[in-house]
Amino acid sequence: MTTNQAPAVATDTSEIAKLLEDKTYTSFPQVGDVVHGKVISVGRNEVRVDVGGLAMGLVRGPEMDPQAMLTAGDEIDATVVDLDNEFGELELSLKGAGRKKTWERIKELFTGGTVSTVRITEANKGGLIVRLEGMSGFLPVSQLSPENYPRVQGGEKTRILEKLKELVGRELEVKVIDVNEDEGKFIVSEKAVWETRQESVISKYKTGDVVEGTVTAVTDFGAFVKFDANLEGLVHISEIAWQRIDHPRDVLKVGDRVRAEILNIEGSKIFLSMKKLVEDPWVNVGKKYQEGQWVKGRVLKINPFGLFVELDPDIHGLAHISELADKPVKDVNEIARIGDEFDFRIVSIDPTNHRLGLSLKKAKVEENKPASA
Repeated sequence: MTTNQAPAVATDTSEIAKLLEDKTYTSFPQVGDVVHGKVISVGRNEVRVDVGGLAMGLVRGPEMDPQAMLTAGDEIDATVVDLDNEFGELELSLKGAGRKKTWERIKELFTGGTVSTVRITEANKGGLIVRLEGMSGFLPVSQLSPENYPRVQGGEKTRILEKLKELVGRELEVKVIDVNEDEGKFIVSEKAVWETRQESVISKYKTGDVVEGTVTAVTDFGAFVKFDANLEGLVHISEIAWQRIDHPRDVLKVGDRVRAEILNIEGSKIFLSMKKLVEDPWVNVGKKYQEGQWVKGRVLKINPFGLFVELDPDIHGLAHISELADKPVKDVNEIARIGDEFDFRIVSIDPTNHRLGLSLKKAKVEENKPASA
């Protein structure tokens, strides 16, 4: 009795050939197919890929994509260019159809406003290089959430870069906000995700509401105050106090608890005012000071055009260079130093604009000066 038997497979037949002869692998990829796999290893000019546990694939040389800076564990799409190379593996390409499919997915994330997780691989002065779908994209500094935004005094670029480097290796949730396949570029935003999640919280507040929170950062232009669950508002330097302030750190420090009124809400941006919760001292300035009056003042700051003078903790004035002496003054520093006290004559009061003019000139006004002066 004879039986029909399949011919024996040669002992030197590759693993790919065996898979092709096995009828159970009816969906085994063919040349030109786009396959999805996971990067197993990355060499100097080659990448090995596990194609769904079915076979190993190799991407090398001219078939590498310079935009795809891959690492082990990345999932990628690649085009099959050969079923059986010299290693018995699939020969793959990251160009052509595979690359096109990757860009199609990135575009879908963009049009759908989908939240995606990216890994930070590099930092530069402008922002962060991220990995998404096996491709490198860019996350600008301006698109970081408030939590990760590098608040550096004076905006010093070296310090900003140091802060950004601290994010390398981390994963962030982002949205794709721009795609340019022709140039091989896409931009993502962490702030867009943060804004979406804050909408429901921000909607509870309106202009005029009073909030209490903690100072989280102090910059040249103001202070950031965190309140509620995770909301943060900016108190501009001009809204910290009624008197003139040289720098917010002269009044506030990180960790201070403060109360502020909401001035405006623009999308996710909240603008606050601390001084609106305190009575404007300039409203009743006329009850305390009058033009022609001699008052004692302390020099707070010296500028080329004059002296900034403190009359009391709330009211400050300016003694213009033209009012510092009867003769022309070339250098204000020859007249006073910070901390010096003088008797000044009030020459003008403008409550609306919070301005008070002072003079050190004594000619023709001695009769108005107090006997004690």
